[in-house]
Parts: sequence; structure tokens; C-alpha cells
Amino acid sequence: MTDSWTQAVRTRLGLGRLLPLGGAADGAWITERAAAAALRAAAAEVPGAVTGVLRVALDDPESAGPPHFPAPPSALPVGPLRVSGEVEVLVGEVLPMAVGRLRDALLAAADGMGLEVAAADLRVAGLLDAAPAPVTPAEPPARAEATGAAAEAAQAVPGVAYLTGVLGRPVQSAADHVRIEIAVSAGHRALDVARAVRAAVGGELPVVVLVTAADVA
Repeated sequence: MTDSWTQAVRTRLGLGRLLPLGGAADGAWITERAAAAALRAAAAEVPGAVTGVLRVALDDPESAGPPHFPAPPSALPVGPLRVSGEVEVLVGEVLPMAVGRLRDALLAAADGMGLEVAAADLRVAGLLDAAPAPVTPAEPPARAEATGAAAEAAQAVPGVAYLTGVLGRPVQSAADHVRIEIAVSAGHRALDVARAVRAAVGGELPVVVLVTAADVA
């Protein structure tokens, strides 16, 4: 029991923050781990600069507000976000230009997921003589099997790669809402897929969606 509990805690901490997708009326969140993975993938396409650890947090916590739907455990309130991290630049690159290209790529990738990002703060941590070898992307959460009308409706939505269960069962029914966990296929905007899942599942209770992986091949 202790080993299972410890592993569950490690898994939950590894997800990072649960970030709001869209606005208060969208009822959707994405794990920081999933968002950061998509951001790093976009950054890897930018020549001349290499990102380190990226974090995503609220830009101004005091101005953030509650969502219109029940939020997943420990989810951030709804408000503009800020991406922060360190970057190493290749020798010979013009620092402001290299960092600017990387910042533009991160902001575009965030918008491509449906994250409202107000700014990207990047600190130059060093210079590189040569580009490092590509980092192997982390494996997305495993597929979780689920039955029932809500699960079938969600899995039929274009852009849903599969259902996941990182916070428990892939379809969680509470007294005041239903929460569905999904992985989003590559080429689909996470926010749009989450909205489509909410519309497809419908029902008497509000539906909230948690995206635990984006750009799944």
C-alpha cells in the first residue's frame, strides 16, 4: 500500500500545475507537464537557441478568477499565464534575435494549445559551442479503458487520441459535475478538442475536461 501511495504522489507531482485552457466558461485544464512538453517541442524547432526547464504559472495571481465549472484538484484559477525558463544560445548568434525567435515560437505554441499567455520570460544561462543532441520526448500518459455513454462520446470526438486516468478513473462522476481526462492528437488544438468533448458528452451535470497530453502521435 505504501509503495502504491508513494508512486501515486510522485505521479501527481510530476504533472505540475493544472493550467486553465481558454477562459472561465470553457471548463478545461491542461497539466503543466503536457503543456511544457508541447512548448519544448516547438522550441526545439528554433535554430540557435536551446531551452532548459520551462515553467508555466499565472501572470498575475491577484487578478485571476474562479472558473464557471468545478475545477480539478489543485487547478490554478483562470487568468493569463506566464512562461518562464532558461535558454542557452549558440556562439555566433545575436542574443536578442535568438531569444526573440524562441519567445515567438513559445507564444505561438501556447496559442496553438489554447493557453492564454501574457508573456514569456527567458533568461540566457550560457553559450553553446554546438547544438546538443535532441532530447527524447517524455512518454505521454498511458491509455485508460473506460465504458459508458460519456466515455464513448468523448472517445468519438475528432482529436481525442484516447482517454487517460492520471487523476483516477478517466471519467469521474461527482455530485455536481463530470470530469473527463483526455490525450489530444497531434494537429489538433487542445482547447477546441476539450470544448468539443464537453459538447459531445452533454448531460444534466456540467462537464469539465482535463488534457493530460497534447500532440500525441
